[in-house]
Amino acid sequence: MTEQQMPSKFQVRLPLILAVTLAAGMFIGQQLPRYESNARFIPGSQAGPVAGTLDEILRYIEARYVDTVGAEELKNGAIEHLLEQLDPHSVYITPEELEAVEDDMSGGFEGVGIEFLMVDDTIQVVTPLTGGPSEAAGILPGDKIVTINDTVVAGVKIDNGKIYKKLRGPKGSSVRLGILRGREQSLRSFNIVRDVIPVKSVDVAYMLDAATGYVKINRFSARTYQEFAEAVGPLAEAGMHSLVLDLRGNPGGYLEEATDLLSQFFPDGKLLVYTEGRTERRREYKSNGRTQFNIANVAVLIDEGSASASEIVAGAVQDWDRGWVIGRRSFGKGLVQEQYPLGDGGALRLTVARYFTPSGRCIQRDYKHDRDYDHEAERRLENGELSDASRIKYADSTKYYTGMGRVVYGGGGISPDIFIPIDTSFTNEYFFDVRQQVPQFAARWMENRDRATLPGNLKDFVRSFPVSDAMLNELIVYADKQGIKINEGELKQCRDELKLQLKARIAKILFHDEGLYAVFNDDDPAVEKALQVLKSGEPVAKR
Repeated sequence: MTEQQMPSKFQVRLPLILAVTLAAGMFIGQQLPRYESNARFIPGSQAGPVAGTLDEILRYIEARYVDTVGAEELKNGAIEHLLEQLDPHSVYITPEELEAVEDDMSGGFEGVGIEFLMVDDTIQVVTPLTGGPSEAAGILPGDKIVTINDTVVAGVKIDNGKIYKKLRGPKGSSVRLGILRGREQSLRSFNIVRDVIPVKSVDVAYMLDAATGYVKINRFSARTYQEFAEAVGPLAEAGMHSLVLDLRGNPGGYLEEATDLLSQFFPDGKLLVYTEGRTERRREYKSNGRTQFNIANVAVLIDEGSASASEIVAGAVQDWDRGWVIGRRSFGKGLVQEQYPLGDGGALRLTVARYFTPSGRCIQRDYKHDRDYDHEAERRLENGELSDASRIKYADSTKYYTGMGRVVYGGGGISPDIFIPIDTSFTNEYFFDVRQQVPQFAARWMENRDRATLPGNLKDFVRSFPVSDAMLNELIVYADKQGIKINEGELKQCRDELKLQLKARIAKILFHDEGLYAVFNDDDPAVEKALQVLKSGEPVAKR
């Protein structure tokens, strides 16, 4: 390398300079409202000459730097570098990402309200969302969307992102859909007026048996407790007094939604969780006494994908010996973030505190010395922890005690009271590839079936509907046409699981989400164990 090719000190330090500059720019003179308290301001006197100098450097770079600089990419990269020095959960959200994040957590967006699949380059309606404008307009499961506002969208390899943009829009605006229904040859035209579409955080709620309800929550959004109450109400009327609360794969969300839900399990004034940070005084969250349902027994299902607010729920239930925690060790996220708007239209999500379960444990995993923090699930699979509870290692050896004296640990997630090993007997590359084709294949299969010949209610379907070898072979042929070449050895391992996947997807078409979960739960060892311990009446404290 010649002297002329050697990078200058300025070039080497450029990313760090920009990172510091952008950090200062985020906070100087900005209003920083919090979700749950009064707005804060950074006093102007704190800006000082440092910010002025950094601002000057940015202007010099823009005006005089030797090469063309992609300002947006450079900015995002510098911000990312800066926040990497903090913790994995302090992040910058770009203006483009923020809308999707807010839709996801606010519990709603504006659009037509359908769930769809791409089947052979055609948009096929899985189901119109209950109470949405598409349902009101008469859209049915299985309908194919051929045109949107007279633009052909069938057979043109349009991606999901472009479909969303065409179907979503401001409340009150309209969109015209050309629909092909069943074996009809001509299009039906539907003019649909867009409305606010709720994004469900409660996937399903139904009775597992005469006394036990099942509720699956996929996140803790702004409407989760309201959804939970609406879902559990009919179950309570049906005689539910035990509940299986499924938080597997739930990444968390709003802490207050988690504590509102927990209040259904505890008397007034019970400590559920507390938070504390360098600039945050200890803040306690206690049960509010507004119990709507008589839930005598509860089992909480968790796994390596359960994080944050999910762990708050599991931790409180475990620390007070209120019920059973069943599954595998949770993710281990014990940090609390607040989101601040930025001048560029994006937002800063910044960690401001840690949360602690009632016994005093922080379940946050180590991130300062962990370069593979985001790949924890893969690491647990490789070291055998997902199959063998004895391989669980606690980063914090401090003993904490539940209300009845059981020992629990922090420093790396919530360990369950009852461990359920992961089943890897059928998992191979061929299974994962074919599984992705199951929803589309099930939709095609149902097009050529008379629904009157299928079981008319969900209970009968779960008990008696068979997925034959012939049906499975049709799926294999379909997958082969999609470029997934058959692997006889791997197919032998996963035949039964592929049949289960196919049965569940057909059940979803016939009976919506309750059908999907009813099929999966009928063969789920965690759900089976939950039913067993809830029926036994054995208190968790005796374990």
